[in-house]
This record gives sequence, structure tokens and C-alpha cells, in this order.
Amino acid sequence: MAQITVELDSGTFIEPSRLTVGEWLDMWLADYVKISVKLTTYQTYERKCRGNIKPHLAAVKLSALTAPAIQKMINRLNEDLSPKSVKCIHGILHKALQQAVSLGYIRANPADACKLPKLVKKEITPLDKEEISAFIDAVRGHEFETLYLVTLFTGVRQSEAIGLRWRCVDFETGRILINGQLLRDYAAGGYYFDESTKNNKSRHIAPAKFVMAALKKHKVEQMKARMLAGSAWIESDYVFTNESGEHLKHVTVYKGYKRIVSELGIPTARYHDLRHSYAVAAIRAGDDVKTVQENLGHHTAAFTLDQYGHVTENMKRESADRMDMYIANALAP
Repeated sequence: MAQITVELDSGTFIEPSRLTVGEWLDMWLADYVKISVKLTTYQTYERKCRGNIKPHLAAVKLSALTAPAIQKMINRLNEDLSPKSVKCIHGILHKALQQAVSLGYIRANPADACKLPKLVKKEITPLDKEEISAFIDAVRGHEFETLYLVTLFTGVRQSEAIGLRWRCVDFETGRILINGQLLRDYAAGGYYFDESTKNNKSRHIAPAKFVMAALKKHKVEQMKARMLAGSAWIESDYVFTNESGEHLKHVTVYKGYKRIVSELGIPTARYHDLRHSYAVAAIRAGDDVKTVQENLGHHTAAFTLDQYGHVTENMKRESADRMDMYIANALAP
């Protein structure tokens, strides 16, 4: 009541029954979302509301919004977007409407009754052993060699690697602290900002000695670059920088990667496939799923098992084949 009084006095009060879906989405984003989520999450919500929901429902009265109207939007979106994207858009609208229910603006959430397109799980395509060997040879001497190798042999996300600081690299214990990532604010002119990890949890990883040796060598090369740059050097503590000490940009790192894999004859390889390649290699090397989950920074081991369960199934079959050979040899006269 106090809030309504303030809005009445300032002339900003809108009677709930007259609110349109577009007006409510704007209010919801500004008053309830922006204060409670990460900047990147807010930007995603705002972009989906503006580009996908409002064109279909903005003019509809909030109190008159029905499940069939939302279903029509979903069906139209499904013609151009992936099932995963459609599900994300529906989820955002559902949250906005649920807040309206909590405030008494509407009695029930019409998004509850909608049917969503079936999600088709994308097949994971990690680099195989031959491709990994070829990739390592191809990046030798490349300006982003160490970055690519660290990603391949630790499974860190691209934003986590680009945002890695030297203070998080402990050469004495051979451990690396992953406690953040560097992201770009696409909605506000393209500036970069530090953000917590995807699941808001820091984690320590203990990479192979090869990785730590590569980082040591990289640090020496960075110190040489710093001396050459002189006063033009930008003090940042970032592990991966350009020749003047500034952090790297995602698009630059990505384009460099795509040129390499295209030259290797695997142009469809995604940067994220380096992360998948690490996970598959770790499981095949004998790491348990819980360890792989913690190194990757997944929320649960169940998610990791769901992502890479096919690897463990293959390992079980291979184990059975080895046991068959053993039994055959044991029973041989």
C-alpha cells in the first residue's frame, strides 16, 4: 500500500487490470530481476523479452493473457529457434507471470498449461586422439598456444581462462584457483567485466605437470613482452594478455581457434569442444566422475554423468571385452 501511495503521488501508478504484458515485463525486469540476478542473466532476460516475447504479446492485457495465446507464440518461435531456446523463452515468461501471481495481478499463471517442443540432446563431439595430437602440433608457436593448451588439458571455460589471474596460479602446490570469469557486456557498449563462475562456486584444479610447465614458460614470455612495452604496459595480472598487457577478447581467441581447426580439416569443431575433449580424456584416463565434475565446475556429478555417460558405457563394454579375452585364455587348453 505504501508503494502504491508513492506511485500515485508520482503519477507512475498503473492499475493492475490495465497493465499490458509489455508494461509488466518492463516493470518485472526493472524491479524484480535486475536486483536479484547476475548482470549477464539480466541481459539475457531483457533481450529475450524484447526480441522474442514482446513482438507477440506486448499489447495483450496482462489480465487477459491466456495459455492458448502463449502456446501460439511458442509454436511460432519453434519455427525459427531451437527447442532449447524456446524453452528458455517460455521459462522467462513463466517467471514474470509467476511474480504477477504473487502480487495478485493475475489469479493463475497461464504459462503453466503450455506444451514445449521436445529437447533434442546435441551429440558431444570431442577431438579424438589423432585430432588432439594434430592440434597440439598446430598451436606450437601460436600467440595463444598456452591458452589453448590450458583449455584443452584442464577443461576450463573460455571466459574462465581469459579471466584467469596470476595470483590464482600456485606453482608451489601445482594448483590453480578458478574463482571468476571475464565477460563482455554486449548491452552497454561492449565493455568487459569480472563475474563469478557460472555456478557461483570457486574451485581448485590440479592440472598435469605439462600444463604448469607451459604456464611457467608463458610467464617468462609475458615478462619479456612487458619489458619491451615499457610504460605502455597495462598492469592487470591477467595470465593471458596481448603485447601491451591488456586482457584478450573472446572473439579474437575464437577466430584464432577456428582458423587452426579449419586448417586441420575439422572446421565444425567448436571452441567448447576443447572442454569436452578434456572431460572425455579424463574419464578414459581413469578419473572418477566426481573428480571430473569438480574440475569442470559442473553443479552436480549427475549432470556430468548425463553429459559424458556414453564414455563410461563404452568403457564398460571395453572392460567386458577384455574380460572375455582373459576368460578365453584361462580356459584354453
